[in-house]
Amino acid sequence: MDWHRSPKGVGAGVKKKKKNLFSGAGNRSAERGKALEFRPTKPARCSARCPLRPNTLSPRPGTLSGTATSGALPSEDLGCGSQGLTVVQTSMSRSQVALLGLGLGLLFMLLLYVGLPGPPEQTSWLWGDSNVTILAGLTPGSSPIFYREVLPFHRAHRVDVVLLHGKAFSSRTWEQLGTLQLLAQRGYRAVALDLPGFGNSAPSKEASTEAGRAELLERVLQDLHVQNAVLVSPSLSGRYALPFLMRGHHQLRGFVPIAPASTQNYTQEQFQAVKTPTLILYGELDRTLARESLRQLRHLPNHSTVKLRNAGHACYLHKPQDFHLELLAFLDHLL
Repeated sequence: MDWHRSPKGVGAGVKKKKKNLFSGAGNRSAERGKALEFRPTKPARCSARCPLRPNTLSPRPGTLSGTATSGALPSEDLGCGSQGLTVVQTSMSRSQVALLGLGLGLLFMLLLYVGLPGPPEQTSWLWGDSNVTILAGLTPGSSPIFYREVLPFHRAHRVDVVLLHGKAFSSRTWEQLGTLQLLAQRGYRAVALDLPGFGNSAPSKEASTEAGRAELLERVLQDLHVQNAVLVSPSLSGRYALPFLMRGHHQLRGFVPIAPASTQNYTQEQFQAVKTPTLILYGELDRTLARESLRQLRHLPNHSTVKLRNAGHACYLHKPQDFHLELLAFLDHLL
C-alpha cells in the first residue's frame, strides 16, 4: 500500500516514501500534487527476473536454475507479489488432502477385510502350558518351506493338525494365538506352515499353478512325515488346500476351511465327490468371501457348519476362544 500525503492545496510538498530495502526504489514512486488518499497498489507484472518463470536470467541468491527454493526471496524482490507463493501453498494443500484420502481409503478397506469386529478376546486360559517347546525348521529340497511344530505332551492322538494361513498372516499367527500350544497340551502334533512368499518361506515357481500348489503341499506333508492330517485352511490358503483336497482327499482325515479362496474354481460335482469330514467355520460379519465360499462348500456331503458370532473374516482372531473350542470338538470327534 502507498501512502501519499500533501497539505491543503494543490502542488504542496509531498512526504517522502520510506525506502524499500529490497528493491532499492527509494522515493521514486512518490507522486506530487495529490490530496491525502489511501489506495491499494496493483500487483506487479512478472518480470524476466521472476524465479517462477522458465528461461529466466542467471540464478540469484535463494534460487536454483531459475526455480524458487526454500530460501525464496521476499515477494517484493520476486516482482510478482505473493502470487507465486500462493500457488505453492495451494499445491501442498491438495497433496495433503490426497494423501489423507488415500490413507482413509486403505483403512476402510482393511476394516472391510477383517469385518469390523470388536477387540480380540483374551485367550490365555486356553493357551495351556507356557513351557511348550515350539520347533522350527525348513523342509528339504529346492523350494524349502518354513514350519513351526509342536509335539504332544502326553499320549499322542492319531491325527496331525496342519495349519495354513491367510494373506496378512504366517505360521507365527498360530503361535501368538496360542493354537499350537493348546493342541500340544491336548495331545495333538501340530505343524504350522509359511506358504511360499510369506513369513520365512521364499517365493516358489510351483505356486504359480494350481497343480504346482497341490504338489507342493503334498511334498511338504511327506517331508514332515505327517499322517492322518487335518488341514486348517483360512482365506488365501484355499488356493493350496482346495487343489490338494480335490486330488488327494483320501490322504486327509479332516478338513477345516475358514472362508477359503478359490472355491469358485470347482464344480458342485467335484465337491460332492469329497468324502472327507469337514468343519466349515466362518465369521458372522464376513459378508463377502465367507458367503461366496459357503455356496460351494455346502455341497460337501460330510460337513458341519459353525458361524462365530460378532466375528469378521479372520474369525479365529476375533473369537479365539470359540474357535479353539469348535476345533477341539471336531478333532476329538474324529478319534
